[in-house]
Amino acid sequence: MNGFLNEFRTTFQEILNSTNIVITSHKSPDGDSLGSSLSLYHFIKKFNPNVAICHPDEAPHYFDWITNISKIKLFETNKDEVIKIIQEADLIFCLDFNDFKRLGDDFGDLVQKSDAKKVMIDHHQNPSINSFISISDTTIASTSELIFELIFQTDNLLAMDTPIAEMLYMGIMTDTGSFRFPSVSSRTHEIISILLKVKINHSKIHEKIYDSNSLDKIRLKSYAIVEKLEVLPKYLTGIISLTKEELERFNYKKGDTEGLVNSILSIENIFVAAIFIEHKDGIKISFRSKGRFFVNELANKHFNGGGHKYAAGGFSSEKLEQAVNRFKKLIAKNEK
Repeated sequence: MNGFLNEFRTTFQEILNSTNIVITSHKSPDGDSLGSSLSLYHFIKKFNPNVAICHPDEAPHYFDWITNISKIKLFETNKDEVIKIIQEADLIFCLDFNDFKRLGDDFGDLVQKSDAKKVMIDHHQNPSINSFISISDTTIASTSELIFELIFQTDNLLAMDTPIAEMLYMGIMTDTGSFRFPSVSSRTHEIISILLKVKINHSKIHEKIYDSNSLDKIRLKSYAIVEKLEVLPKYLTGIISLTKEELERFNYKKGDTEGLVNSILSIENIFVAAIFIEHKDGIKISFRSKGRFFVNELANKHFNGGGHKYAAGGFSSEKLEQAVNRFKKLIAKNEK
């Protein structure tokens, strides 16, 4: 991949020359946002000790096994500290998001208004960040792949160690659906081959993320599928909605509904899947699709969100039933 060779080299020079570097990523962290952030953090540390990671909110509990996850400063719990870090930064990395609204209103405003140089490294469509350096490619399967390319294209592969390789592997694995999504390329597998030559336990990483379910989580997902799944055959769509009370009944923890929307999409003759989760501050929505159905524009235009063609997220301040009904009307309106 030589399309961003100059940008990669310039980015590396900025890493060497900057005084205070900050790494940011989107709300509701996932494997790619964490993997790209932490791998870049460990890489930068080898050349410049003055680097911090600042994320909007906490990661789901199934990422607790990550050795250095405590290095991430959270805006939601350490607001004053994060504000100070951002204000003192002269270089800010914007990883795995293409719009400051993905950081949340307050944190997004803080980062956007910073005078620091900004480097955007991302793979989502329609970027709107005015950055000093933009490394944005929608054909790449994950932001973690782009972090690998930053290391590789600047001739720093010898800096690759286990902490960097583990986080890159995790980011690529999770954002490719364990290497099954259409975005996976031959280069993806070449990168994985290189990472496996470093001492990482790839099967353990997969196990920690996908095979460490609590009994409450399994019961919640079973309840959602058996009792709450609504199929709209005419529109090839499946929907699950869960209230706050239902979450509380199963001792919900952040991340317990992760993967549920993919279970809907796995149903035969379902091409659009949506899950609506009621929280105290509003309705969090996850969309998935396949074939000719694209959900990123739906999320962006109607649900204050965005993402990829086949995987997107959104938010609504409506009541749960209202948000679900509006989605149904939009699906019916766009029937082809």
